[in-house]
Amino acid sequence: MAALSGLVLPTLLFALSLASFELSNGQVLKAKVTCLDCHKNYDFSGIKVLVKCAQVKKLAMATTEADGSFEAKLPSDDSKSPAALHCLAKILGGTNQLYVSRKVVVSKIVKTHDSNSYTISTPLGFSTSCPLSIKDQVACKAKNEFGSFKTVDLPLPPEWGLAPSSFYVPFIPIIGIP
Repeated sequence: MAALSGLVLPTLLFALSLASFELSNGQVLKAKVTCLDCHKNYDFSGIKVLVKCAQVKKLAMATTEADGSFEAKLPSDDSKSPAALHCLAKILGGTNQLYVSRKVVVSKIVKTHDSNSYTISTPLGFSTSCPLSIKDQVACKAKNEFGSFKTVDLPLPPEWGLAPSSFYVPFIPIIGIP
């Protein structure tokens, strides 16, 4: 038993060193999002940023910290290096409603002075309220595309043990098709 416990700790440390080496060896995007109309102490945490590289099927997702910074490992296939590919970062959304312009919602990813570090070429920006530049303020309101639905509920005896008739009425079986 003592030999087994003496073997577990070195094995665990070896696995941990390999895991940390793999994370530091990857190509990492480090950047920040900016708010165009926020107060000084705005909490940026929880904003999702998507990273996509051309000709790579995988995507990377990052979540911002309280200061707006985020880190994401650039997605890559085994055959291609992300350095040779064109990559983009895009704001997807957050815990609160965000308003973004098409000009600042997407940014190209460029290499920094460090060999494994990347950043964005233009700032990713958003607003927390509807920008005044939009002439039609109705465009900023969340649209409720679904109106009220009226269900047909035929009275069925509870003894039959069936679900409400609204589950069955829209379904009309087609019987006898030659």
